[in-house]
Amino acid sequence: MSVRRAAAVVGLLIYALLWVLAANGVTSLVGPLAVPAVLALLVFLGLQLNRYLGLTPHRPKFDDSPDDTTT
Repeated sequence: MSVRRAAAVVGLLIYALLWVLAANGVTSLVGPLAVPAVLALLVFLGLQLNRYLGLTPHRPKFDDSPDDTTT
């Protein structure tokens, strides 16, 4: 298991533990814990809307030419 995957699993476990605490009476955690969930939902819905509308993501095009064009 890679370090990135292990960190994601540990982070999700901590997030789930905090939700369990919030469900058991620590109501001050509900607001801050809801923010990442709502943001993830908004991103997911935005991506689904793009797919529904047929919009494809495009890669940015960078101009790698030098700034000084006078020779």
